[in-house]
Amino acid sequence: MKRKSENHLRRPLSPTLKLLPGYIPLVLWVLFTFVLIGWIFAASFSTTKEIFKGQALKFPSGLHFENYAKAWTSQNVSVFFFNSLFYASISTVLLILVSAPAAYAISRFKFFLNRPLQSGFVAAMGVPVTMIILPLFGIVSQLQLLRQDVTVRALLIFLYVGINVPYTTIFLLTFFTNLSRSYEEAAAIDGCPPIRTFWTVMLPLAQPGIVTVSIFNFINVWNEYFISLIFASGDSTRPVAVGLYSMINSMRYTGDWAGMFAAVIIVFLPTFLLFIFLSEKIIEGVTGGGVKG
Repeated sequence: MKRKSENHLRRPLSPTLKLLPGYIPLVLWVLFTFVLIGWIFAASFSTTKEIFKGQALKFPSGLHFENYAKAWTSQNVSVFFFNSLFYASISTVLLILVSAPAAYAISRFKFFLNRPLQSGFVAAMGVPVTMIILPLFGIVSQLQLLRQDVTVRALLIFLYVGINVPYTTIFLLTFFTNLSRSYEEAAAIDGCPPIRTFWTVMLPLAQPGIVTVSIFNFINVWNEYFISLIFASGDSTRPVAVGLYSMINSMRYTGDWAGMFAAVIIVFLPTFLLFIFLSEKIIEGVTGGGVKG
């Protein structure tokens, strides 16, 4: 009986218990984030007076849904929101149209610039944006492209696409490299040309990677601040990041902190919903690139 009790004490820990030390900081970080976002959400339904009194979670005067309507209309959040939606959507589509064929060509065809192109894309990912923005601003100012909203929007989309092409290409390169060549061989036997094979066969097979990198690009463009701060000088072309910054600066005159928190929730909601509903796609895309086809 004593021997059985000793064997029971010496029983190895389960895999879940071994991972417990790693789960503790993760759970603490999730709780901190949940409490922080929950307080901002509650403050968006309160009044500025209740926020400064520390009563944002008690709602003594009820829920103030008018904060969202006021932020959406009077504080130009609707303009900033649709500007960011336009920039992020167009840039994401263009990035796939540019980077997917490039990644496929580099992964499948061997030519003398193959390795230099891959090295160039990797090196471009390490170039800070601050190093190239000021020279670009000088060129754009000389060309007088910042006088009209149409040219400003086109310029921002061009910059978003150009800056994110290296990352998107390298990300998709892994997926196309790991796809089996038997699909292309079968398409060639059926008389399908290489270009049609790419669009009808290989591109759909890389869907997990395309969905994942599209989500990342959409969020990057949506949250982008520095480029839009330099080139988008007017409210009609500003995205949400710069728009929120201008709203924070205006708080010293208006003092509508409840409306600002409502604007923060409006801006935060699209990316939050993307992560909630497409989290499985993101995990599938990130892990799928390492699996050989």
